[in-house]
Amino acid sequence: MILDNRGLEPPQPMMRTLAALEDLGKGQTLVIINDRRPMFLFEQLDELGYIYLTEQQDDGSYKVTISRKAG
Repeated sequence: MILDNRGLEPPQPMMRTLAALEDLGKGQTLVIINDRRPMFLFEQLDELGYIYLTEQQDDGSYKVTISRKAG
């Protein structure tokens, strides 16, 4: 699943992302695209037990791939 959060003001991108994660099935990943690096989201993901990979894109946006930790 891909969630494009560009153009939204905080905290909307984080709220949308956390809501989408509730529907994420086992073994699935969520890819989000944000205008800025979602620092506060990373804290939430750590607390909830997700792993994530962050990649800055050529246009300055950030692509974050999120999945559950195995086990």
